[in-house]
Formats: sequence, structure tokens, C-alpha cells
Amino acid sequence: MFVLVEMTDTVRIPPWQFTRKLNDSIAEELNKKLANKVVYNVGLCICLYDITKLEDSYIFPGDGASHTKVHFRYVVFHPFLDEILIGQIKSCSQDGVHVSIGFFDDIVIPPESLQQPAKFDEAEQVWVWEYETEEGAHDLYMDIGEEIRFRVVDETFVDTSPTGPSSAEASTSNAVEEVQKKEAPYTLVGSISEPGLGLLSWWTNS
Repeated sequence: MFVLVEMTDTVRIPPWQFTRKLNDSIAEELNKKLANKVVYNVGLCICLYDITKLEDSYIFPGDGASHTKVHFRYVVFHPFLDEILIGQIKSCSQDGVHVSIGFFDDIVIPPESLQQPAKFDEAEQVWVWEYETEEGAHDLYMDIGEEIRFRVVDETFVDTSPTGPSSAEASTSNAVEEVQKKEAPYTLVGSISEPGLGLLSWWTNS
């Protein structure tokens, strides 16, 4: 679920921090810049693990700050495909079951990846597994707040870095821009379509 990623960056330290240890100032600046941010094709950055190398620091004309090239390792949330995770159901919609693991909410289990046969209850706004037994079908509701075990089957990264509008794009509607702004930079796709996956209560209750 968590991995160590080697990164390189040039860190600017303002002159009023020169009285502190360089490592402490650099660690603070790196966490300010990266913590809780998604790096494209890398994952969700959590915190600095360690600094492996500091190159020479430079002060450029017109800028009293120091600039240091830093090699470091960062703790990143990036589950591998087929990893089993446990989260909580945040909401349900026609698009599937939306899951949160506390610090990360952009997880969706699409309808085709639910235990089958499944249906969406419009009145309750939840998905239901129509569990077949010898006595007939039993409706097992996927209620909001329930703990759910799922397998990671896919991931999607979206480059959300700002780009300048071209002349052709200048006339696009605000509605399209709003949709683009709300798109999550990193989304996990889950599946519960196998025995042992789904609500924990399904498999622990007698």
C-alpha cells in the first residue's frame, strides 16, 4: 500500500531560515510542497522518509535565498494491482460504490465488479447483493459507513496541472471548465466480485 519513492528536487531556503540546520529547513520545505499532493504516475505523497544526498547550495543574483539540489526518499500511497484493502463505504450511486480509507476517498467499485447479481435500490440509494440460497434470494444491502474489503484492479492518473488556454479553447463554456477542475488526479478502481470480498459483516456474521 505504501512505497518509498526516490525523488530529486531543488529546494529554495529563504535567508531568515539560515540559522536553522539545513536538513531541517529542507525537510520542512519538501513536506510543504509534497505532503497530501498527488504526483502524476507516482501516487499520493504522505511524508518525507529521509534525505539521501545534498548537493552544493547556490545563491543567485537578485535572490538572497539558497538553492540546493536534494536527493530524497518519500513515503507514497500507491497500492499495487490485485492488493486487498479494507475501507468504508462513503456513498453509492449508479456509477458504483464509492469507498474511503480515511485519508484517501477517490476509490470506486463499478457495478460490473460487485458481487452478482446486484441491483441499485433507488429509494435507499444503496447497492444490494441479491444473494441466492436454497430458500430463495436474500437482499444484502451495502449501507453507507459499513466496512468493505476490496481488490484493487485498476488505477487512473489525470494530469491536473494548469495549462494556458489556446485561442480555440478561449470560447469554451464554464461548465466544461468546472467538470475538468473537479476531476480527481488519482483514482483507484476496486472489485468485490469473488468470495471473501465485500462487506466484512457478510463473512463474519453467522
